[in-house]
Amino acid sequence: MSLDKIFKPKRIAVIGASGEPGSVGFALFYNLIKSDFKGIVTPVSLKRDKVQGIKAVKSIGDIREKQDLAIIITPAKTVPSIVEECGKAGVGGVIIISSGFSEMGKDGEKLSAQIKDLAKKYNIRILGPNCLGFINPSLKLNTSFAGATAKKGSIAFISQSGALCASILDWANKNSVGFSYFVSIGEMADISFHDLIDYFGSDPNTTSILIYMETLKDARKFISAARAFSKGKPIVVLKSGRSEEGAKATKSHTGSLAGNDQVFSAAFNRAGVIRVDTVVGLFHVAKTLSMQSVPRSNRLAILTNAGGPGVLATDALIYSGGKLANISQNTIKELDKVLPHAWSRNNPIDVIGDADADRYEKAMKISLRDDNIDAILVILTPQAMTDPTKVAKRIVEIAKKSDKTILASWMGGHSVAEGRRLLEAGNVPTYRAPEDAINAFMSVYKYSRNLAILNETPSSIPHAFTPKTEENKKLIQRVVSEGRYSLNETEAKELLANYEIPVVKNAIAKNILEAGEMAAKIGFPVVMKILSPDIIHKVDVGGVILNVNSKKEAELNFEKIINSARAHFPKAQIDGIFIEGMINKKYELLIGSKKDPIFGPVIVFGMGGVAVEVFKDIKVGLPPLNMSLAMRLIENTKIYKLLQGYRNMPGVDIQSIQFLLYKFAYLVADFPEISEIDINPFAVDEHGGIVLDAKVILDKQVLSKPVKPYSHLVISPYPKEYISNIKTKSKKNITIRPIRPEDESLEDAMFSSIMASANEHIFFDKIKNITHDLLDRYAQIDYDREMVLIVEGMNGKRVEMAGLVRLVEDPNSNSAEFSFVVPDNWQGNGIGGILVDKILEVARDKGFEKIYAKFLAHNNPATGIFTKRGFKIAVKGEIGIAELTIN
Repeated sequence: MSLDKIFKPKRIAVIGASGEPGSVGFALFYNLIKSDFKGIVTPVSLKRDKVQGIKAVKSIGDIREKQDLAIIITPAKTVPSIVEECGKAGVGGVIIISSGFSEMGKDGEKLSAQIKDLAKKYNIRILGPNCLGFINPSLKLNTSFAGATAKKGSIAFISQSGALCASILDWANKNSVGFSYFVSIGEMADISFHDLIDYFGSDPNTTSILIYMETLKDARKFISAARAFSKGKPIVVLKSGRSEEGAKATKSHTGSLAGNDQVFSAAFNRAGVIRVDTVVGLFHVAKTLSMQSVPRSNRLAILTNAGGPGVLATDALIYSGGKLANISQNTIKELDKVLPHAWSRNNPIDVIGDADADRYEKAMKISLRDDNIDAILVILTPQAMTDPTKVAKRIVEIAKKSDKTILASWMGGHSVAEGRRLLEAGNVPTYRAPEDAINAFMSVYKYSRNLAILNETPSSIPHAFTPKTEENKKLIQRVVSEGRYSLNETEAKELLANYEIPVVKNAIAKNILEAGEMAAKIGFPVVMKILSPDIIHKVDVGGVILNVNSKKEAELNFEKIINSARAHFPKAQIDGIFIEGMINKKYELLIGSKKDPIFGPVIVFGMGGVAVEVFKDIKVGLPPLNMSLAMRLIENTKIYKLLQGYRNMPGVDIQSIQFLLYKFAYLVADFPEISEIDINPFAVDEHGGIVLDAKVILDKQVLSKPVKPYSHLVISPYPKEYISNIKTKSKKNITIRPIRPEDESLEDAMFSSIMASANEHIFFDKIKNITHDLLDRYAQIDYDREMVLIVEGMNGKRVEMAGLVRLVEDPNSNSAEFSFVVPDNWQGNGIGGILVDKILEVARDKGFEKIYAKFLAHNNPATGIFTKRGFKIAVKGEIGIAELTIN
């Protein structure tokens, strides 16, 4: 169901409206009736016949007309019965202002569960409970009890904190920041972040979405919605609670290093979401994105009339990962002609304190012509010789003709106020401090980098290596059958080797004699380690001895290791001593995975070895990975500089590490049974790399129940299993496959030909205009909540899109809607029927109970396709609805 009933209502009932000043019921009802909202508002009160002069009713059922929206402000224990009354009365949406739910413990959680069940039962969408309400400035609609309303603008703001909403509203009004919607989301018993991203992402009056987030209930749906819309509408998140609570119960280095906050950042990056650290940062970034183009790179020029602010801006830029643009010699020569002799001749470009508007203008125009400069920050401090307003006018005129990112920092108070106003009116974002401008610039730059990730969709089926998946399934089953939930080192390395991850030649010694013989067979020197599922960190118990150089040493060390392990863990199960060849390589890396309680498996990469938790040079990513995403993970670490080669030392084979991460990600994706896996160290040099130690811990909860493939991941891989080659009934060869982002040009050509033909009977969804947003919406999907399959065929020597089918999940039921289209020149080949059969296969795999399609009733070919496959067809005027229950 659309959220229009909530956010664009015409009839509103306020249950718990009050006439007592100082109460929430009074403030909210007052805000509604004293605004210029054109709809009808009805108070519902058991105690009063009138509320604030308006006639009241005793119950929602007493109102003759159906209400679009009901707002509930009553004690928590009364809310479920009131929601049921709303459902029976046909109310479209509900806002629950009341508190006393999940935040109050088990009793409150039961009330929340009841509300959620009622929402499904009556197909009602619910905002809250424990929320402030929302404001829709375009309708002059204020359903909140905030002390002020919001100005009209293009930012949709969503907050989990009602108290913060009031503070932000006050700040925004003072700074003339306007909103398309201003929403307090509360506890999210029903409507959550992903619902609002979907809704505001499709709203033509919203250009960006700002979120204050404390918790996240459904990470997969959030990532799905964010990935769908962040490319066209920036999503900026302020996430509170930067703690490491998510790592407290972990048993490996990976677990202790991959803190919950790092995982949030990795997830936001993968979804194209911008993360900021302050409330002001939320609006600074939104302002920059709404006014300026996204920078092509992080090479910034700083143009200033004062040295100090230029230095501050430089420090902020370098600290946050940006680069001072390297000004070309030609630019320096050109600037020499227009700037005083004492100018800096470097970046920052110091135009000297007496710079007037002409000097700023000339320096700006010359700098913008430099190909090494991607963006410019213009800083002005008030001087007696400088007219801030006149300089601002010149900057605005220059910005209108430039496609490079331009930001400004007009430092000071009253004397620069008019200049600030002119700059922002001319779409040049302006900041009081240079550091704020730098923070906004770097956030926007990182957003542009994250957008590139959105087009990276790893496949569900690997290439370039053949994993032994069945062997690993049997290995895990064997371990579990023995009542164990952790693999010993031999088993862990076998698990890795089955995915072509290189491990050292090894053996297990059960007694002293075997220790000597096996060590000699492997070849000296060797390393000897305790083999026990109960001892995870072997070094800590004296369970590892390096550089064993003879048979006799091996025999002596066998007993030494066993005794040390027994002393530390008397009850530990000891399966022998693990022996493997000694490897000496320059660098030690950590590669691991752990299950985050919110985002599922995450991948950790960075500097390894015994000091891994001291240096903490690790980065976190989400599976699945491809080679490009693996490279992004590697290059963000500090050790990457060493791996490339440093001070005449040869670099390592970076591509082999990429490939290792690629294979490792498939292992994690293929086996939800893995709770934690730790490769530390992975030794590497210019000759290659190898696993020296590994730990694997299994997930007891997953082992006790069946799991759908990839359901433990928050990002679905590209579903290669739906690729098929088919001959049509006219013997034409076609390929059916899931769409990719790079198919947008093929899609555009197909839709353009359809529009030109004017044969509307081929549409099951009427398409009025072909826009980039439409094409992107079909091509840029995450394959989780929707699926688009396309048909590729050859028209002479040209590849064409010969058809398309789109399946979209209904969020309120276990059903999905689909539509398909076949262009004129490919009709008559049976492609429509093939597409319906294929999308039925997808619907069955996703576990939908029902699938349905809307089509033009006079479309006889569509009617035939549906009838042949057992769809029930109903006709309402010109529209036909075909519905099929899936067995």
